[in-house]
Amino acid sequence: MNPQVTDRPEKSRYEIHADGDGDGTETAGFAEYHLSEGEIAFIHTEIDPRFGGQGLGGLLARGALDDARARGLSVLPYCPFIRGWIGKNPEYAELVPEARRARFGL
Repeated sequence: MNPQVTDRPEKSRYEIHADGDGDGTETAGFAEYHLSEGEIAFIHTEIDPRFGGQGLGGLLARGALDDARARGLSVLPYCPFIRGWIGKNPEYAELVPEARRARFGL
């Protein structure tokens, strides 16, 4: 099964699920956020070390940011991983309000 990114609003985070050691999928990582009035602030991203080196962090970032775009949310990338990913994928910089891009080095 391909890794899947899902929003878990009750936990204020996006999760990425991937094939684990047993049958089915496991939560391989997450990106925590704070949502308020048209903005989503990403504050922490983590991938389980067992799933490291598989590109899941990038898939998680892309899935979360694509969802934010679809929902019309402005993105505040306080999380260094999300901020760095946007820096490497400049087509996502437009999600960060222009007046705040310099603060995030974008």
